[in-house]
This record gives sequence, structure tokens and C-alpha cells, in this order.
Amino acid sequence: MIKRSPEASASAAQHTTNVISELRQWPVQIKLMPVKAPYYDGADLLIAADCTAYAYANFHDDFIRDKITVIGCPKLDDIDYSEKLTEILRQNDIKSVHIVRMEVPCCGGLLNAAKVALQNCGKMIPWQVTVVGTDGTILQ
Repeated sequence: MIKRSPEASASAAQHTTNVISELRQWPVQIKLMPVKAPYYDGADLLIAADCTAYAYANFHDDFIRDKITVIGCPKLDDIDYSEKLTEILRQNDIKSVHIVRMEVPCCGGLLNAAKVALQNCGKMIPWQVTVVGTDGTILQ
């Protein structure tokens, strides 16, 4: 379990201003996303585990900005994301894919689904992975 002091949160709050969301589309849940949509064309696609935006404080600026964002939790959602992700990649002009997952084992399912989709979409799409620690740090 991670426990943070209230002082750290309070001092961080003093330094914040109104922050504008970087989200460019709705919905964001993988299972609710359309397979084909105009906002995918020429887009960099962010595939993020649900928990990452809560664990990593600067998620919007560092990951969502200038990307189309899809999120999911392979532990809580009882579906195979790879089929939907494959069709999104196949039917649209996606420039790149960035997968952001937590360090916990259950997040491996999201990475595996993305890898399967990248292999099965019939295109060579550059991709990268970022792993977020449970303490909010970037591990890789």
C-alpha cells in the first residue's frame, strides 16, 4: 500500500492553476469506441490503462496531448481488446501507437492486446510502451 502525507498533496495544490483537459474525443473506453471515426485519421493513438491517469499526475500534458486516447482495464473488462484495437488500426490512418500501462501484472493484458492488434492490422505502425509505477513514477 502506498501512503502519502497530506502535506505533499497540500503543497502541490497550492501550485496548481486551472488546467485544461487535453482530451480530443469522446468516448474514451475501448469497448465504447467506434471502429471508424474521422478523428482517427492521421492520429497518434494512446492506449492507456485506466489506472495510469490516476497514478501519474501529469498524464494529460505528458501523454494525452495531441493524441486520440482509448482506455481500458483488462482485469475489470471481460472482453478481448485485441479485436477492437485491430479494427481501429486496420480501418484508420493511425500514425503511431503509445501504450501506457501500470507496472502491475494485470496490466500485461492491455499490452498483449495492443501487440496482437499491431501484428494483425496488416500495417507497420510505430509503437512504444511506457510503464507507470504504483507510486506514480515512470519506470520505463
